[in-house]
Amino acid sequence: MRTRLRRLAVTAAVLFTTGAAVPAATADQSSRQEHPTHGGLSAVIRYTEYGIPHIVAKDYAGLGFGDGWAQAADQVCTLADGFVTLSGERSRFFGPDAAPDGSLSAATKNLTSDLYFRGVREAGTLERLLAEPAPRGPSRQVRDLMRGWAAGYNAWLKQHRITDPACAGAAWVRPVTELDVAARTFALAVLAGQGRVIDSITTAQPPTGTTTAFATADPGAVARAARELFADDGMGSNAVAFRGDTTANGHGLLLGNPHYPWQGGRRFWQAQLTIPGELNVSGASLLGSPTVSIGYNAHVAWSHTVATGIPGNVVQLKLDPADPTAYLVDGEPERMTRRTVTVEVKDGTPVTRTQWWTRYGPVVTSMGPQAQLPWTATTAYALSDPNAENLRSGDTALGFGKARSTAEILGSLQRHQGLPWVNTIAADSAGHTLFTQAQVLPRITDELVARCSTGLGKVLYPASGLAVLDGSRGDCAPGSDPDAVQPGIFGPSRLPTLKDTPYVENSNGSAWLANADTPVTGYERIFGTIGTAASPRTRGALQDVSALAARGGLAVRDLERLQFTNRSVVGDLAAADAARACAALPDGTATGGDGTVVDVTEACAVLKAWDHTMNTGSRGALLFDRFWRRLTDKVPTAQLWKVPFSATDPVRTPNTLNTEASGFTTALADTVTELRSAGIPLNAPLGSHQFVVRGGERIPLPGGTESLGVWNKVEAQWDPAQGGYTEVTTGSSHIQAVGWNGSGCPVARTLLTYSQSSNPDSPHHADQTRLFSQEKWVTSRFCEKDIRSSPQLRVVRVHN
Repeated sequence: MRTRLRRLAVTAAVLFTTGAAVPAATADQSSRQEHPTHGGLSAVIRYTEYGIPHIVAKDYAGLGFGDGWAQAADQVCTLADGFVTLSGERSRFFGPDAAPDGSLSAATKNLTSDLYFRGVREAGTLERLLAEPAPRGPSRQVRDLMRGWAAGYNAWLKQHRITDPACAGAAWVRPVTELDVAARTFALAVLAGQGRVIDSITTAQPPTGTTTAFATADPGAVARAARELFADDGMGSNAVAFRGDTTANGHGLLLGNPHYPWQGGRRFWQAQLTIPGELNVSGASLLGSPTVSIGYNAHVAWSHTVATGIPGNVVQLKLDPADPTAYLVDGEPERMTRRTVTVEVKDGTPVTRTQWWTRYGPVVTSMGPQAQLPWTATTAYALSDPNAENLRSGDTALGFGKARSTAEILGSLQRHQGLPWVNTIAADSAGHTLFTQAQVLPRITDELVARCSTGLGKVLYPASGLAVLDGSRGDCAPGSDPDAVQPGIFGPSRLPTLKDTPYVENSNGSAWLANADTPVTGYERIFGTIGTAASPRTRGALQDVSALAARGGLAVRDLERLQFTNRSVVGDLAAADAARACAALPDGTATGGDGTVVDVTEACAVLKAWDHTMNTGSRGALLFDRFWRRLTDKVPTAQLWKVPFSATDPVRTPNTLNTEASGFTTALADTVTELRSAGIPLNAPLGSHQFVVRGGERIPLPGGTESLGVWNKVEAQWDPAQGGYTEVTTGSSHIQAVGWNGSGCPVARTLLTYSQSSNPDSPHHADQTRLFSQEKWVTSRFCEKDIRSSPQLRVVRVHN
């Protein structure tokens, strides 16, 4: 054993001659050597507590190799399922009518998902984008990471027997290529654009004799659908950065709290990636990505929040009277491109369908079931999505990992312009802060919309930020900014940005209130609104964050407390009013929606006693949660509050619950009936009825839903027959609280709420979920001395 360990130490030291050698494992630390594949790729993976790997390699291909190997070890079934999606083979393995998990698109059926992704492959889109010279396309470093990642994933598959019951023995778990890794980057890039309307792209067909020639889109329905379509799809995030003069030691601070899915291919996965002397970054990657998406290094930390910008636009086409598959541009006909795709189907005949593409993008016939965009003999609509030309997110993230300051974070964004649908918030060890909405958006200016909007667009753009432009005029195409890396998108100088204010904060609102004392204005409508009501979560965050900045003397421990304050802003605004109105009801009764008279006396007392938090032990939190959901379903926002929103006081308005609204007593009665029927006490602790089950263990969870304005957001599935909220769909995911103390090592606390592995047989399937339940953190090990001192250090060298 000692001989083997000495050999490992020697080979590691030889491999990493440009930096600190990887330590030899001690006698009580397990060590393995893996010999997976050919290709000359190698890495050393050092595991510390909670299964977090610290991956070291001598070059980018080797680093990708170690990353792909380690991701497969934890998430092979989730990754493999995603690769089936990206190759367009879901119908072959799972049947055409089943629904994909929604991680990589909004397709509602496997068949439409396959038709789209198979079409992307057959059109050679990925090869073309990979071949673009940097910075328009991926750099050699990122391509090496992709190539290495695929080799590492394949190596793990070759060397191991899968134990995860989700895919053990499944024929659809297969080796992948660099192209598959690039396809995942592409899918995430178009997730908020083409990915939202895949069903429409793959089913749009030209009019037949039965099509009404004069059918038109309903502007109101399309506007409502567009607002829903381009909402955050259940995802969201919070992030705040504090400037050095608000902290105890003059260094910056950052707290990132992204709200991403708890299942499927948009899960985060933690790692530290190191090439000695070249790169040393820690944080979380979206599954299948070879770069750190959200993280920190010795000098800077960053996080992302889902942005309000609309990453695409609709183009209204004037069709050639003689051919509904040809459209006119400046009077000249241009034929659509016919993309015929065949998909294999499980236990059935292959399905062949035709898609129709234009110079602007694919033809679409709806923005959702209730919002049709009819393709008639005279008119059709195409979706323009500039992120369908964007494989630059890897280089953007790699630039973050190498950055030494917020200025260099901004520099990476300006150089690569690769983030499709998020804001960036950052802090650095010198005390600087940064907020920027540097997302890839079509260059739709308010002036262009005023000049080129169709009738439909004149309704949609003000209401939702979605432009509908006249495709028959060449001068209505988005122009180019001189500093844009890609034609037709906004250049960096046009993006909402705020630097070096005492704090910057975003909770998925527009850039306007990144700092309530220094509002950001002057940007185009497509980026988001200015002067409109903020969400309760944004309002609560601004209240808490501005108070902390004013108090000063902040440290990482203050970020830890902020994360788990679990204050319901809406509870502060409305619970006391609701309790008083409840207590004033004649005979203590209210009438439910079915006409039943319900005694609500107990509910009045519970609401009055509730402390307005969503801690696992909070009594009254569940009652208010269920009541508030019902009330907001019944009462429009404009009627919910007595004091309306004021743009001059956006953090404190609206306020004062309108308990005289017609739905108030009904919501109260129905909530009491619901909980009693489920056998749930009205004053039950939240954690008794908001939990997940892992390995037969019920793990209570803190946090609350979006509408309650809780920073620690948890969106859960209600199942009263099983005891309440029994599984989380989206919510707090990879949380990080980061600062610096001048030692050269960041002071970081992290938490991956759903844990590192999706395999129920893994010891890291629920360990961090238990920490989340207890509101505890992982002390990050970044520097060599910290990694070496881990009592659970395990070293694995992977090579051929």
